[in-house]
Amino acid sequence: MTEKLVPLPAIEKLSSRVIRVLGGNPGKFQLQGTNTYIVGTGPKRILIDSGEGKPAWIESIKSVLSSENITITHALITHWHHDHTDGVPSLIAHSPSTQIYKRDPKSHSSESTVWHDIEDGQTFTTEGATLRAFYSPGHAIDHNAFILEEEAAMFTGDNVLGQGTAVFEDLATYMNSLDRMSTQFEKRAYPGHGPVIEDGPAKVREYISHRKQREKQVLDVLASDGEKKAWTSMEIVKIIYKDYPEALWQPAERGIIQILEKLVKDGQVRKVGEKEEVKWELTGDKAASSL
Repeated sequence: MTEKLVPLPAIEKLSSRVIRVLGGNPGKFQLQGTNTYIVGTGPKRILIDSGEGKPAWIESIKSVLSSENITITHALITHWHHDHTDGVPSLIAHSPSTQIYKRDPKSHSSESTVWHDIEDGQTFTTEGATLRAFYSPGHAIDHNAFILEEEAAMFTGDNVLGQGTAVFEDLATYMNSLDRMSTQFEKRAYPGHGPVIEDGPAKVREYISHRKQREKQVLDVLASDGEKKAWTSMEIVKIIYKDYPEALWQPAERGIIQILEKLVKDGQVRKVGEKEEVKWELTGDKAASSL
C-alpha cells in the first residue's frame, strides 16, 4: 500500500440505508480502520462486521443508535479475522438481544455469545434492506460478501478494498471468488476497509486483471534470458517490485509465493529444493510458451 489514504470520518451516512462506522483501529493492514456498516431504514437494523473491540468503535455505535433511535437485531460477520469479530462482546454487552451470524461459527461459540451459521444465499431482511449472503472464500476460508438488493450493491468484505489490493489465503480460490462476485451486483461496493467504490464490478475486474498481470510477470521472470534456471521467491520479488520501497518486499513475497503455488497446481512451475533452499522454475513444456 503506497498511495496516501483518503481521510474518512468516524461516522458517515453513505446512502439512505447505509451508515459506515469506522472501527477506530487504523493500521498497516486495516487502512483507515475496519469498516462496519449499519444497514436499513427503520427502527430495527442490521450490522455488518464489528471491528476489533476498540472503545472508540462501540462509543460510535452507541451514538448512532441513540441519534437514529434504532436497535441492531442482527450482526453479520464477513469472516473470522479479529479486526472484524473482536467487537462482538462489546456489542452484546450493549445490545444483548442482537443475534450474531457468521459462516461456520463453531470455533467462536461461547457461553456469553451464541453464534448462528450463515448459509450461502441466505437472506436477511429489515425495513428498507434485503441482504443476500454470497460465499466468497479467498481472503479467508469462511469469507462472505453480502449483496444489498435495493441498491444492487455489495459489501465486499476484505476480498476487495477501497484502496490498494487485498491479501488472500489461496490464490486460485480467491480468483474464482472474484470472478463470481463480478456478476452478482451492478453498482457500489462497500468494502471492509477504505472508501466506497462507486463502480464495484469494475473494481472487481481490475483486481482480476491485476492478479493475472502479476502471474504473467512471475512467468516472465522465470523464463527470462540467461543461465539462471531456478529462482528464489525473493529474487523474483526484487525484479517485479524493483521500483517499490524495500520495506514492501517482504509482504510482497507472500503474494508471490501464492502465485508460484498456484502455478505449480496449474502445471506451469515446479518447486525445487527444500526449506530455506526452495527455488522455483518453469516446467519444461511451459518454458517456451511463456515467452
